[in-house]
Amino acid sequence: MVAPASVLLYLGFLCLLGLERGAELLVSRRNSRAALAAGGVETGRGAYAVMVVLHTLFPLACAGEVLVLKRPFPGALGFGALGAALGAQVLRWWAVRTLGWRWNTRIIAIPGATPVTGGPYRFLRHPNYLAVVLEMACVPLIHGAWLTALTFSALNGALLAVRIPAEEQALGRPYAAAFEGRSRLLPRGPHG
Repeated sequence: MVAPASVLLYLGFLCLLGLERGAELLVSRRNSRAALAAGGVETGRGAYAVMVVLHTLFPLACAGEVLVLKRPFPGALGFGALGAALGAQVLRWWAVRTLGWRWNTRIIAIPGATPVTGGPYRFLRHPNYLAVVLEMACVPLIHGAWLTALTFSALNGALLAVRIPAEEQALGRPYAAAFEGRSRLLPRGPHG
């Protein structure tokens, strides 16, 4: 039996997302080498290993839930989730572009480096993590995989509860001073 067209399109979207992740990892690998060469110090390797496993299993779980549990395309909710997932990719690459060679998927702090406060960092401390939060919630919902959305959002939340404080500690006082009053994941209005 042939899968419905919406399922095939969703699987195609997951494949494109996988290609995007591959490009992201190539950029990260190059930037990690540059950061380490500039005297950067890596921390948080244990949380990084967990993150790799989580992000590897995520698209497989999305596809698995849709195929095994025969989740139907949810119409308007699916289109809304697609829009949010695409918006998350735009936010991610805006963050990557803003940080330039200092962006990577690891926690590598470069002693004496001035914190980057432009681009999406004008509004919040961790726009890339916001992109991941949106992605974990929205990519599964594009095709009704609500169990995957709930499970991976909870697992990602637990991971970020460890990773964000570790990253902020590694970046030190200059980072804390530059981002004082800025929210971690949600932009604040003009009055806080």
